[in-house]
Amino acid sequence: MTAHISAPETKAAPAGPAHREVADAFDDFARTFDAFRQTNDERLGEIETRLQADTLTEEKLARIDHALDEAKGRLDRLQLDSRRPVLPSPARDRRDPALLEHKVAFDLYVRAGEAAGLKALESKALSAGSGPDGGYLVPETVEKEVLTRLADLSPIRAIASVRTISGGNYKRAVSIVGPASGWVGETASRPQTAGPGLAELSYPAMELYAMPAATQTLLDDAVVNIDQWLADEVETAFAAQESTAFVNGDGVNKPKGFLQAATVADGLWEWGKLGFVATGAAGAFPAANPSDTLVDLVYALKAGYRQNAAFVMNRRTQSAIRKFKDDGGTYLWQPPATAGQPATLMSFPVVEAEDMPDIGANSLAVAFGDFRRGYLVVDRAGIRVLRDPYSAKPYVLFYTTKRVGGGVQDFAAIKLLKFAA
Repeated sequence: MTAHISAPETKAAPAGPAHREVADAFDDFARTFDAFRQTNDERLGEIETRLQADTLTEEKLARIDHALDEAKGRLDRLQLDSRRPVLPSPARDRRDPALLEHKVAFDLYVRAGEAAGLKALESKALSAGSGPDGGYLVPETVEKEVLTRLADLSPIRAIASVRTISGGNYKRAVSIVGPASGWVGETASRPQTAGPGLAELSYPAMELYAMPAATQTLLDDAVVNIDQWLADEVETAFAAQESTAFVNGDGVNKPKGFLQAATVADGLWEWGKLGFVATGAAGAFPAANPSDTLVDLVYALKAGYRQNAAFVMNRRTQSAIRKFKDDGGTYLWQPPATAGQPATLMSFPVVEAEDMPDIGANSLAVAFGDFRRGYLVVDRAGIRVLRDPYSAKPYVLFYTTKRVGGGVQDFAAIKLLKFAA
């Protein structure tokens, strides 16, 4: 017997329209999952009694599954909008004179192309970031806001480790084989132990750009918050490119995605490769007990990593897994208990990354691991803007760049599910 999904408690939530919208969207999502569960139970009952499901039931389930994805997408968008803070305007932020001076100078540069104020500031700070060097640094508040929004929009960034650097390359040494150790008596001799085996990992920061355009009328409007406008314009472009690179990037002028790492069957795992568990069926889950492969994947990961692990997959793979039940008839995939929480699979969070491959022959469509320990995102400090009023007249282009890198940092922390025999 399936459990009823109750609507979230909203009595303590603020009574603003945004919070009511989120609560309504969550209620809609819960009702849609109830309908999905009932229809899938009906489909499974038909298979048990007639050895195949009715075509109309299959079509109904597909429609509800699509509606469930749309309801979840709407809920995610509303939650993101409700968490998005409004950047303060220069007139309201008087706490830091240096920050205020930078914001005023940057605002003048964006609106009118006057760069003297920014040049003076960067000369005073002995910065190499001048116009010929590729634009001017945005105010610190804008940079923080863009990175905060990227953490919400970019699924891998949200669960990975993120480190800020000042140079163009980050290198770290990792221990492949630890030093030998052992127990000895109080007066026994201490034999010399072998030294640790170290390897160096390198994460170069690659240039990512966006080029939002504005009319001069917009720029002349004093009511428009330029900082907010710029953050709004670049966030989606940056997030889309980052999301693709962190999953599938080849490392050439972009970060190296975790699916581009060398892979090996988990029983033969070695450092420098990601281990995979095969489903046992080419391009599909096995027909009998398909959820057993997910159990195998979970327990391929060491216990120390499982504590903070999450599943990563795209919505089409998630759609297939939603239908799985355990021996007691409980669905393995469960919707979020409250608004703002992720869906879970076998009690582990599910991260939806559309750049993950679909289920297919030899595809690595599901990843499971502690991405905080397994994948590193490197941000070079500073986002630059170069104003271009000439290339697309009458529009003004803003060539905005940031440098970011990424790659696997612990090859034992991530396991993959391979759809192969």
